[in-house]
Amino acid sequence: MVHAGSLEKTVDYLRSTLTAYGYSVSEQTYRINTRALCNLDTQLAGSAPVDGAIVVGAHYDSVEGTVGANDNASGVAGVLELARMLRQARLRRTLRFVFFVNEEPPYFQTSQMGSLVYATKLHDEGTPISAMISVETIGFYSDALESQKYPPVLSLFYPGRGNFIGFVGDSESRDLVRAAIRTFRDSDQFPSEGISAPSTWPGIGWSDQWSFWQQGYPAIMITDTAAFRYPYYHRADDTSEKIDYARMARVVEGLKSVVTMLGTQD
Repeated sequence: MVHAGSLEKTVDYLRSTLTAYGYSVSEQTYRINTRALCNLDTQLAGSAPVDGAIVVGAHYDSVEGTVGANDNASGVAGVLELARMLRQARLRRTLRFVFFVNEEPPYFQTSQMGSLVYATKLHDEGTPISAMISVETIGFYSDALESQKYPPVLSLFYPGRGNFIGFVGDSESRDLVRAAIRTFRDSDQFPSEGISAPSTWPGIGWSDQWSFWQQGYPAIMITDTAAFRYPYYHRADDTSEKIDYARMARVVEGLKSVVTMLGTQD
């Protein structure tokens, strides 16, 4: 939930930026009470359009009272940059770059969540989707000891420094997690960790990938782990100077390789 008018300004910025990159932008509009809200979608057609597309998405809303520099302007910037870098790519599968509204409370994991509206429409229309990547909160890293927190037990298996990017999927998306993180590691030595676990575990379903799981699509989240690392999570001081732009850029460059791999596989 954000102040009136800010969503519209964000939509205008996203539309104009994607148009400048040469994309045609469509809007999926729905209403909550009297207010019209929309998801934005742009596509890079593949050579085999009947095969399942790759969705790369991020939510563009933030919680009330914060500009949301990391949650989730970092994810939005990442998807925009992927769209820019891949605009001339010749891939087998179609890429869909999507920007979702209403990921944050009070809409989170409800029928009014933008990504659930989008994924449900894909399912109802019989649209094949081979993979979805949710880019969520990717801008904060720390080399300090014990800067990374976890739900119970997981700290026994994962590092205590919050200097890595996470690849997170539910149990049914295990193969996608493995393929994505393998390609990411082959492209860059940036620290990375992966997990595939039940969607009910804390943090596993905390973004737009959850919506695609509800429709049976494989989906993963790319994240700096948000609340388990970022001390400014959902606070007014989630501001731009907290972002590590150099490391974030390396993550996005690695994700370019991941998306390219997914877009070219049979």
